[in-house]
Amino acid sequence: MRKLLILALVGLAAQLVDGALGMAYGLTSSTLLLFAGVAPAAASASVHLAEIGTTLAAGVAHWRFGNVDWRVVARIAVPGAIGAFAGATFLSSISTEAAAPWMAAILFTLGAYLLVRFSRPLRANPAAGRLRGRFLSPLGLVAGFIDATGGGGWGPVATPALLVSGRMEPRKVIGSVDTAEFMVAGAASAGFLIGLGSEGFLLPTVAALLIGGLIAAPIAAWLVRIVPAQLLGATIGGVIVLTNARTLLRAGELGGSVPPLVYALLGGGWLVALALAVRALRRTRRARAVAEAALAAQAAAAPVASPSVGQGDAAAPGEPRRLAAAVEG
Repeated sequence: MRKLLILALVGLAAQLVDGALGMAYGLTSSTLLLFAGVAPAAASASVHLAEIGTTLAAGVAHWRFGNVDWRVVARIAVPGAIGAFAGATFLSSISTEAAAPWMAAILFTLGAYLLVRFSRPLRANPAAGRLRGRFLSPLGLVAGFIDATGGGGWGPVATPALLVSGRMEPRKVIGSVDTAEFMVAGAASAGFLIGLGSEGFLLPTVAALLIGGLIAAPIAAWLVRIVPAQLLGATIGGVIVLTNARTLLRAGELGGSVPPLVYALLGGGWLVALALAVRALRRTRRARAVAEAALAAQAAAAPVASPSVGQGDAAAPGEPRRLAAAVEG
């Protein structure tokens, strides 16, 4: 009973992180099960079965809070389900150990890019527009396959890739990725059922993880809505960097004092990036406040100003923007 209670708390914490950051439920849960001695296939199967319930709850919660872009969900969910089914079916015969360092290097790079991007004031992307299917479909396919074969990976692959594009709000990236994961988890579970049979699922573990995740899902959806994009992006970047640094260090067989030193440097860099993100967020808010105040003053003065005075004394149309730019700069 005590073990199941601990698993429920793990499920709650994992879903809280996953729902707020768009990743880490499978990674956290699978890590615990593997540490407890569960076989990799059984651990991944149990986590994905629990995720059917948690991702459904998370998707509904994100939808109610307006965090879902259904077009993106449709474009990544179906390929993701195909990749997850394939990965689950062939997990026993396919090893991802050789590919792990390469995947970790790519994710590490994406995480570092996010830290840099969100540590500065957010500006409109001149190339912003709809994400195309030729980008979303392969992304979903790869993320789904990695997720099933690694016991987690849908969020760490899909979330940073969508964030780096700069074409979606972070909260909508997270909400869309979490919502699409429902189909991915279902397809992976079907693949494991075919490959392992029903005995491959640890049902008490599944139930404990599911209960904890269901409790956390609506809280996480609310949290991602109120947390500023600046801080959210910097936080996600740090999580990705630190998570994949561990894989790279293991692949390089670096021991002794090297890992603690690397973690200390990366942790320090993460704190600096968060501090810069906070400063950039404050500057952006000040700029917005100045622009809004100038617009309000202009609107209040317009009705009472005489024609001869109004045009000369009223603020020029571009003045609020220049004031905002001055504050940001």
